[in-house]
Amino acid sequence: MADTVPYWLLISVLFSTVPLTEALAVRLHRAALDLYRRDDGVARLQGDLVQGEVRNLKKDLLLGTLGGPGFEAHLDTERGASVVRFLLTRQGIEMMAERETPRAALN
Repeated sequence: MADTVPYWLLISVLFSTVPLTEALAVRLHRAALDLYRRDDGVARLQGDLVQGEVRNLKKDLLLGTLGGPGFEAHLDTERGASVVRFLLTRQGIEMMAERETPRAALN
């Protein structure tokens, strides 16, 4: 899924108090995409590398020519507490939908 697509194509980070690893960016993308698709407000993250929550801001954000739905994550990582504000790119949302369409047709 997201592991074969460059994470920078899927999300655009507006602000982060810690550097994001590729694994953390992919995890945030998955949680945000699920929230976006379900039109839900909050997703909890639990794992070895990170704990916290991702909130759907329920508004579109724009960064230069990139735009999409906005999210904010409050996380506890091995580097300490952090806040990440980011958006899902429209291109990434469309790409993920296209990749999942063949799977849905097979089921």
